[in-house]
Amino acid sequence: MKQMATANKMTDAEVEVQFKRDDCWGLCTAIDLKECNPATIRDAEKIHQFVLELADLIDMKRFGEPQIIHFGPNDRVAGYSMTQLIETSLLSAHFANDTNAAYIDIFSCKEYAPSVAAEFCKKFFGAQNMNTNVYFRSI
Repeated sequence: MKQMATANKMTDAEVEVQFKRDDCWGLCTAIDLKECNPATIRDAEKIHQFVLELADLIDMKRFGEPQIIHFGPNDRVAGYSMTQLIETSLLSAHFANDTNAAYIDIFSCKEYAPSVAAEFCKKFFGAQNMNTNVYFRSI
């Protein structure tokens, strides 16, 4: 079984080169944001705006409208969750009210700039801290 390669120490240009060179199936960026602006992560209209802007920024064509639903069985996990189909895969996120955190995943079989996307997310949600993990998905 082939292991998933990571690109955490690479520049966006290096990610793009390896993505094409290795004929990767997809690129996945997991973005964990801490100490977000509480008002922004609790506002469905702001989250909708975020989806539109992120898709435009990374040049992804949206398929349908985003699903943005507030739920959670307890305070620890309650918050909005979002999914947005894109023609090359999926954008998803969960926003945790209790900790003012956001967990965003960008998966696409078309390359994009992971650090540009991550910095946009951090700025949009006013996060004080961010951790990202970038993975190449293989065939």
